[in-house]
Amino acid sequence: MGTLWHGGPIYTLQHEGHRTDAVITKGSKIIEIGTVKELRDKYKEDIKEEIDLHGSTMLPGFVDSHMHLIGHGERLIRLDLSKYTSKQEVLLAVKEFSETVDEGEWVIGEGWNDNLWDQPEPIYASELDQYVPNHPVMLKRVCRHALAVNSLGLSRANITEDTECPPGGVIDKDEYGKLNGLLKDQAQELLFNVMPSVSENYLKKALHAAIKDAYKLGLTGGHTEDLNYYGGFSQTYQAFKQVIEVENLPFRVQLLVHHEVAEAMKESGGGYLEGSEHIEFGAMKIFADGALGGRTALLSHPYADDRSTSGVAIYSQEQLAGLVEKARKLDMPVAIHTIGDLAFEMALNAIEKHPLKGLGRDRLIHAQILRKELIDRAKKLPLILDIQPRFTASDFPWVIDRIGEENMEYCYAWKTLLKEGIHCAGGSDAPIEPANPFLGIHAAVTRTNIDDLHNTVYYPSEALTVFEAVSLFTKGSAYAACHENDRGAIQEGFLADFTILNEDIFKMPIGQLANITVDKTVIDGKIVYEA
Repeated sequence: MGTLWHGGPIYTLQHEGHRTDAVITKGSKIIEIGTVKELRDKYKEDIKEEIDLHGSTMLPGFVDSHMHLIGHGERLIRLDLSKYTSKQEVLLAVKEFSETVDEGEWVIGEGWNDNLWDQPEPIYASELDQYVPNHPVMLKRVCRHALAVNSLGLSRANITEDTECPPGGVIDKDEYGKLNGLLKDQAQELLFNVMPSVSENYLKKALHAAIKDAYKLGLTGGHTEDLNYYGGFSQTYQAFKQVIEVENLPFRVQLLVHHEVAEAMKESGGGYLEGSEHIEFGAMKIFADGALGGRTALLSHPYADDRSTSGVAIYSQEQLAGLVEKARKLDMPVAIHTIGDLAFEMALNAIEKHPLKGLGRDRLIHAQILRKELIDRAKKLPLILDIQPRFTASDFPWVIDRIGEENMEYCYAWKTLLKEGIHCAGGSDAPIEPANPFLGIHAAVTRTNIDDLHNTVYYPSEALTVFEAVSLFTKGSAYAACHENDRGAIQEGFLADFTILNEDIFKMPIGQLANITVDKTVIDGKIVYEA
């Protein structure tokens, strides 16, 4: 039996401005769109329920094209440091939290961001030692490409001044050659290797928190990369299956598969785009560089505010090409983390050397720092750029000083990418940024930061229209997952996943986009969240 949805503006996104009066769904699919009268007359015997939108606005279900779903859940259930505006506030919060933890147990915090502080400098081991002397402490920076650890934590990991740094990582030291407690990119693995193993219950708790929060944000799905960090492929994959399928918390996930667990995925019987209606495997994930916050994003020139470095290459060009070749042997596209322009260039080199011949599309994730010739090369390939518009809000203005004004012409250039005909998808990179898609849409359209009292606009020529920005999180995400023929729009045969808003997103003042509220979230034709 079917459900008739009507009573508010329904934007199909088939093309800009296209609306329909009503939608009829049956099970998980859209059966037809049209006027209320037409659908009532045609399906009168099959309509079991009518849902009146009461003026709310219906859109295709929003899907985050790049997130870490378990990590987002961890941020919700762990000590969250992302909102503190000074180092002192962070240290006091860590001290207070440590008093709730049994002595000797790890104190773990998420999301400190020195770019929010009046004095933007990292957290050092000596400072953590003063505030929390009786616990090993690990505090992940917001980018998750750097962390701060205290002396007890360094001791637990047997990290000394003589420890050999893993390739693609940085063990930071002070001017006297002493450890200062900062580990960047691959050097973080030295600590992760000695952390207590996570339990199945912990993973399920994080997933429950993440998915329920996603519902509130109007998200019906996400492309997520978690499979290599929580006790291995099998435990993590089973946690997804248990929560989403067995415990019936529906959420449409595409699991990016880190290259270190790609064989385990294959041995389990999995493959690209295989799985179930709610859980399927996506591309093979590779990190080519780090992040701008810790100056580990790989640039083709020195950092303007630290001429001693141009970033970190996680792999050599030959190694990166080898990983792409590995994906091809597994019949998989790749999803490569590329923030700096040299990392992007290396990824293009590897993809051109081992082009995709089978199903799917490669994706280059982040694509923040580019050059014109790289854009010209990218648009000749069967790939999609997986962008995070919210970075526009969180990285400016400090990123200009870090990269150099003279190098900014093709940076955070979302409009240019679309004009050049490159397909783009929209994500948050949660928990690095908030999972709220409307913060990303606001940043893409206004090129401002909602917390900036001066409302400074950065590179307004790169601003997107509301339709373009919304399409990133709907049609763009569907295209990235090779589901453009059954997701991302409201039309016959597509999935009955909807994001229903209290306001009409296409008619409200753009300055209010970040404050829009979700009325209902619908997955498989069923309301999973109602305000």
